[in-house]
Amino acid sequence: MILISGDAERHIRAEGEKCYPDECCGILLGRIDENGRRRVEDIVPVPNAGRAEERYHRFRIEPDEFMRAEKRARLRDLEVIGFYHSHPDHPAVPSEHDREQALPFYSYVILSVRKGAAAEISSWELSCDRAQFNHKEMGRAT
Repeated sequence: MILISGDAERHIRAEGEKCYPDECCGILLGRIDENGRRRVEDIVPVPNAGRAEERYHRFRIEPDEFMRAEKRARLRDLEVIGFYHSHPDHPAVPSEHDREQALPFYSYVILSVRKGAAAEISSWELSCDRAQFNHKEMGRAT
């Protein structure tokens, strides 16, 4: 399960709408409790570094953006627990490309943006054998 605050979800939705028709992307910072629940404490929007002609259906986060997010997390006693991105005019379900690029352990939050308006949002984790994504329940952090 992943817990996300209303503010963080609103920020992700706003980013998705702002970047439409391209994919937005960012990094989730937070904590993982003893039961494996993830709590998003902060999000770090990052520029989609994918090739311009592919940004409508691909995203890429540069390594230096990831390192900056890790430093930001450490300063707040947090860790990188996952990533988010949008799917313009497609469901909030991981694509095959998403699976090929993903790593186990991390949470992947996907926002569907339909005709410029944020729609459904979902959370996924890649299986340890990297064969498939597993849907994870999302809850509201208080």
